[in-house]
Amino acid sequence: MAKGYWLVKQEPEAYPWSQLVQEGVADWSGVRNYQARNYLRQMRQGDEVLYYHSVSDKCVMGIAKVLREHYPDPTDDTGRWSAVDIAPLRALKAPVGLETLKADPALANIPLLKQSRLSVMPLDKEAFERILVLGKSKKNKHS
Repeated sequence: MAKGYWLVKQEPEAYPWSQLVQEGVADWSGVRNYQARNYLRQMRQGDEVLYYHSVSDKCVMGIAKVLREHYPDPTDDTGRWSAVDIAPLRALKAPVGLETLKADPALANIPLLKQSRLSVMPLDKEAFERILVLGKSKKNKHS
């Protein structure tokens, strides 16, 4: 099966990239949107995940990987929701801001720009790699 590429969003005030790096692994739990839950259930061990700070920073901070495929969300008593475990791989040299993403024609159709309320979303390999290229430059805007 081909490797999958994803983007997850989290408010830095709730769980910043730096905390994931410090802890080394996190259960991606607490998702309460059916479409986002279904995406969690599609994630496979080894898939790569862009970690996006939402609300205040609005930028891609780093790359993580899926360590453990979906399992029952430990924060849910109903059995309807799922979680995955992720681990950080590396920070981007330069966080890629939302304005940079919006300005890049190659990224015009990514879910982050089309379905901005989702906290978990798939990316195609080309979009994922384009964001990594943007993250190597110090010239992009963080806002």
